[in-house]
Amino acid sequence: MKPAARAAELRRILEKANHAYYVLAKPDMSDAEYDKLFRELQDLEAKNPGLQTPDSPTLRVGGEPASGFRKHRHLVPMLSLANAFTEAELGEWEERNARLVPEVKTAGYTLEVKIDGAAVSLTYEDGVLATGVTRGNGVEGEDVTPNLRTVLDLPLRLRGKGWPKKMEVRGEVYLPKSQFAETNKQREKAGEAPYANPRNAAAGALRQLDSKKTRARGLRVFTFQVEGPGIKLGIDSQHELLEALQAWGLPVEPNHTLAKDLAEAHEKIRKLEALLPTLDYGADGVAVKVDKRALWAELGTIGNREPRWSVARKFAPEVQVTKLLEIRINVGRTGALNPYAVLEPVEIGGVTVSNATLHNAELIAAKDIREGDWVEVTRAGEVIPQILGPVNEKRTGAEKPYKMPAKCPSCGSEVEHPHDEVMTYCPNISCPSRILESIVHFAGRSAMDIRGLGYERVRALLDARLIDDVADLYELTPVKLLTLEGFAEKSAQQLVDAIADSRQQPLSALLFALGIRHVGEQGAKLLARHFGTMKTLAKASADEVGEVRGIGPAIADAVAGFFAEPRNRKLIERLEKLGLTLRETATATGPRPLADQTFVVTGTLPTLSRQQAKDLIEGAGGHVSDSLSKKTTALVVGADPGSKLDKAKSLGVEQIDEAQLLRRANPKS
Repeated sequence: MKPAARAAELRRILEKANHAYYVLAKPDMSDAEYDKLFRELQDLEAKNPGLQTPDSPTLRVGGEPASGFRKHRHLVPMLSLANAFTEAELGEWEERNARLVPEVKTAGYTLEVKIDGAAVSLTYEDGVLATGVTRGNGVEGEDVTPNLRTVLDLPLRLRGKGWPKKMEVRGEVYLPKSQFAETNKQREKAGEAPYANPRNAAAGALRQLDSKKTRARGLRVFTFQVEGPGIKLGIDSQHELLEALQAWGLPVEPNHTLAKDLAEAHEKIRKLEALLPTLDYGADGVAVKVDKRALWAELGTIGNREPRWSVARKFAPEVQVTKLLEIRINVGRTGALNPYAVLEPVEIGGVTVSNATLHNAELIAAKDIREGDWVEVTRAGEVIPQILGPVNEKRTGAEKPYKMPAKCPSCGSEVEHPHDEVMTYCPNISCPSRILESIVHFAGRSAMDIRGLGYERVRALLDARLIDDVADLYELTPVKLLTLEGFAEKSAQQLVDAIADSRQQPLSALLFALGIRHVGEQGAKLLARHFGTMKTLAKASADEVGEVRGIGPAIADAVAGFFAEPRNRKLIERLEKLGLTLRETATATGPRPLADQTFVVTGTLPTLSRQQAKDLIEGAGGHVSDSLSKKTTALVVGADPGSKLDKAKSLGVEQIDEAQLLRRANPKS
């Protein structure tokens, strides 16, 4: 047999064996036989390098260490689920959906165990795994394809038929509990700190630069969704999709089930809640999904963050009692004084907790939490430790009521407490704690996106007096960085290059990066699109800023106040001299033909994804809504539009297609 034919046969046999062992849990050959065939394929590929294909099982052993991860944009944004903690909240979710689309009450629900792992997006092209990406910020993540190829139950080539030519498969990579225990045992033997929980261990393994180390962790994956602009699956329900994923060889959590209505869903969810502790993988609830997929487009999303057609039914978290030793303050990047509790260490859900958030002074007073109290502690959403309240019957009288400090514990400045806010602030923008947090925020992925600049490096730069503020970052050189421990020539140059690349970030990213109080990502985009340049925004009054759709008075006052501060104006002038982009993209700063117009999009458009249509409309000055009203300018109609088309006709709202939208948004093209 020729080498190419033999290699193809070996790939088929080995992947079939992998699927039988890792997915079906029914091995069809011995380990010795598998190893023999695997070595034969390795030898063939070594002698004939051109024979190795993207779906070769030999890629699962890992390759040479990478120098870093490149960014990769998802074909369709990855959304996050809202939470429902009780049956009543789940009922309220259904009622909200039914007001938009009455059919949801009879469409049935698919119930899926919600895996507590690391979200990934897997692109398959012609049935072969092409790219594997972390969730990132939901719009783009990190390309970790070599690491995902080492996940042994993830098929490198799909089985069966019926899958689209190109699609993104969504899933959760996890570390089995049994493997997690063994991993921590080995780390402790080697004198290394154990991992806090399986989820963190899985996420860390995915970001290993050496894929051989990823493979050693023993990661697994479950898949549950397929996305792609304009793809036609020919699948009517979510339950059928899960069956299709399994037929294609993709692992699917085995306890998913179908409920005909919410009453049956409640009953089955209670059974799943009792099952979760017995599983060999972490699970933090049940994903409840409207089974009829045709209704998803009609239900839409909330703020392009959460789908209305699915919600996470979370269960009551574990609560433990421990002693509150002390209340300390962390000063955030905006100057907010954030109180937190130092606790006697206690284990909650397999994680040792020694600190917990206390949010603000009003909450501490409302719950009457005192230093020295015995307190009930839980982990909100099984992630963030928080104090539910004191155990009053354990009080001895020695406990001390807490008062916020009159001076900043970091710099000694007199603190401020705005009359209309619950937070207390340090007004000193040069406060050491504010500087550390603000520079880390400035470098963050959703801001200036300076890779490799995290807490430890920022702290080292501050301690060495190489920087005092964010502008100093742009004057760093490799020679300066080589004076710090942990930098070699290559890593120093990489950081300087990453800082230089960030000069091209648009105005919206810079506005968010500056950490103006109350200005989040969306607010920064609205301001950048409206004013176009930093100079125009800086000259605007609070009233003028407040006229921007989506900007409230608190944001308007904060923005005007920021630019009124002389030290802030000097910082902006310096950033401009250092070459940063103080304007938004050409689309946002050019003509705004859709200004003050509101559009609703329904159905599948011929060439634009839902996100691309939204970006087009907003870039031309328009607004996108999920719901129709008489004030809606037009309904953009694609294939399979559903009930919104009928509603638009009844309201007298104009209906246009994608071509008409493109002409309106680009009238000169």
